[in-house]
Amino acid sequence: MAAGRRAAAFFVFAGLFLAAFSIGAETPVSEEEAQEFLEKFQSLIEGIDALGIFQNNVQIALPMFIPGFGIAWGLFSAWQTGVAFAALVTAIPAIAEMQPITIMIGSSFGVMELVAYSIGMSRSVLLIHKIIKKNSIKRDYVVIGIEVAIVIAILLAAGFLEAFLILEEVGGGM
Repeated sequence: MAAGRRAAAFFVFAGLFLAAFSIGAETPVSEEEAQEFLEKFQSLIEGIDALGIFQNNVQIALPMFIPGFGIAWGLFSAWQTGVAFAALVTAIPAIAEMQPITIMIGSSFGVMELVAYSIGMSRSVLLIHKIIKKNSIKRDYVVIGIEVAIVIAILLAAGFLEAFLILEEVGGGM
């Protein structure tokens, strides 16, 4: 029963994450906002490597484990990522033909990040459910630790994969 509830929560939050991302991607972004975003984005990614990508993603993922707050944080992060995509579309109209959700589930590192974030958000809801029912979460500490380790491992691999693919694209197939 618990495994079924865990799996259901995972898939629900994967769907909610994709929905929030899609809503963000449909958010209108002005030319000025898009240019401002693009400049900030370029300065942020200048010289970024696999560990930098990993660190950024872990800083996003770990708060998703916080009971209750993690759900709001995860959905906000998804929406914000969608808005970033909308800004890129405004700044670079050539990518407007790409479906935002395809970017997320069409890239291996995007799927890996989706899995990691869904693990965190679903654990958040399971913990808040136990807290509301006044059930102890002490027995969950080991499972949470394992899930955090899994999320970190997934995001580390995703960071290296994303960095490799960026270098391949920018470097022309080093």
